Amino acid sequence: MIRIGVLGAGHLGKIHIKLLKEIPQFDLIGFFDPDDENAAKVISEFGINRYDSVDSLLEEVDAVDIVTPTITHYSCAAKALKKSKHIFIEKPITNTIKEAKALIDLAREANVKVQVGHVERFNPAFTAALPYCSNPMFIETHRLAQFNPRGTDVSVVLDLMIHDLDIILSVVNANVKKISASGVAVVSDTPDIANARLEFDNGCVANLTASRISMKNMRKTRFFQKDAYISVDFLEKEANIVRLKNVEGEPDPLSVTIDLGKGKGHKQIYFDSPKPLPVNAIKKELETFYESIVNDTTPVVSIDDGYKALDVAYKIINKLKFPNDLSDSSQ
Repeated sequence: MIRIGVLGAGHLGKIHIKLLKEIPQFDLIGFFDPDDENAAKVISEFGINRYDSVDSLLEEVDAVDIVTPTITHYSCAAKALKKSKHIFIEKPITNTIKEAKALIDLAREANVKVQVGHVERFNPAFTAALPYCSNPMFIETHRLAQFNPRGTDVSVVLDLMIHDLDIILSVVNANVKKISASGVAVVSDTPDIANARLEFDNGCVANLTASRISMKNMRKTRFFQKDAYISVDFLEKEANIVRLKNVEGEPDPLSVTIDLGKGKGHKQIYFDSPKPLPVNAIKKELETFYESIVNDTTPVVSIDDGYKALDVAYKIINKLKFPNDLSDSSQ
């Protein structure tokens, strides 16, 4: 059993605390949150110990789950790593690229596991579609949210688009060679809607749109590859696959086929709708964090994955050229 503590008891922190209590492999020792009101609610609802500092909690645990505001991610994680504690850290991994690089060095020195909370990797619709996604050459994502003042202190790129950046970087086996981007600040001082185009060394192109001023919520990604189209609805947890296969001889008159013309034969269209498993994505990512510790394996979303997503996010932000945005990624 892994003794674990939680840093941060806000909205997401409470969800993590609830789920950690449901995972028998973890022994939830307690939590730290400087906000007395948040802390009182957690104690009342979950009956767990509140520690008076990050350091005092670290003395009692093998691992920590960091669910604090992004600006404090580095300081909390650095303290944990210097005490050789395994860490789960919410996305984005840190506030700046410089901090992320420093955490990578600390993690290697400590020789512990670090998992980053890019939860969409564990979305059951994505995991159901992933076996069909072999070599996408065009990807289109839309992540739209209704306005919520929470999160508007940072660009929509770090708030929303970074989810899709991590998904794309996990399925495209190539380096990003060119980035184009545009955005508009509508209700805040940083972009509330942004579009980015990523071009990869292997020819793949990804077009991403993120908005936090939409009339409706949407989280959809479409992958196009040779003889296949894959659609993933992260919000509704649905996956649909359309595949083409060569037809040998005369096509079945009852099947759906495409005549390629000029004697090139036919391709048959196959429709698949793999049924996503009824899993809680946050609980699943915490369970895989435990498995990486006890099995000494690389976490599903590693510290390097977290760094790569943040790096591309800041490159997009710098293309947007908003003076009030967090554009200095090196600091």
